[in-house]
Amino acid sequence: MSEYSEYALLSEYYDRFTDDVPYERWADFFERIFEQKQVKPKIILDLACGTGSLTRILAQRGYDMIGADQSEDMLMMAQEACMDVNLENPVLLLHQPMQELDLYGSIDACVCCLDSVNYVENPEMLREAMKRVFAFLEPGGLFIFDINTRSKLERIDGQSFVREDEDVFCVWQCVIENGNLCHYDFDIFEFNEEGAWNRYQEHHVERIYEPGTLMDMLEEAGFIEIEQRGELSDEAPAEKEERIFFIARKPLK
Repeated sequence: MSEYSEYALLSEYYDRFTDDVPYERWADFFERIFEQKQVKPKIILDLACGTGSLTRILAQRGYDMIGADQSEDMLMMAQEACMDVNLENPVLLLHQPMQELDLYGSIDACVCCLDSVNYVENPEMLREAMKRVFAFLEPGGLFIFDINTRSKLERIDGQSFVREDEDVFCVWQCVIENGNLCHYDFDIFEFNEEGAWNRYQEHHVERIYEPGTLMDMLEEAGFIEIEQRGELSDEAPAEKEERIFFIARKPLK
């Protein structure tokens, strides 16, 4: 049995285990927000881009894309996914955690998807990440991100889940500790050429952030017109919403 850092092995199977994520609908949602907010972005940052599935879709829709992620393994998958999208203006991929974001120029919008914000365990690091996004946004630009809510994480607390696909299957458990930290333990079993199973382990942690806390952080960073929505919805979050989206704008002046 071997231990790997976050996404070192899971990155290889991430897209296969998350094939139920409707990335096209996520892209539609973002474009709907752009239209509603009267923003016509040219350059978009996909912060914590992972394997680049959404990055690729947005690039195919004509946006100049930058993807940033702290996992080299995920970025390797993203590079493969995005290499043939636009040969004249290829996707730029950066190996950076969000609290150390350092771009070469400004962006018109930033999206941060699939509860990546929850993965920032330290609230001070998240504050810094928001400040850095604010710094690189053009005036009037948008920052859009989502979180797993307390309702969702408490619902899966103590439960076990299995995902299986041909020569690999993954068993993972979720346990909330200290009230605000959700620990995921992944056991990954991979069928090898000798007819036996290799077993690997990964450990992930998500912090439960209260929506009000995130609203305060966004205001502290300088954002205005801060709005919450339900999952891929134009409506405000429901009482037991399991995923909440945040939309914030950088002032024009």
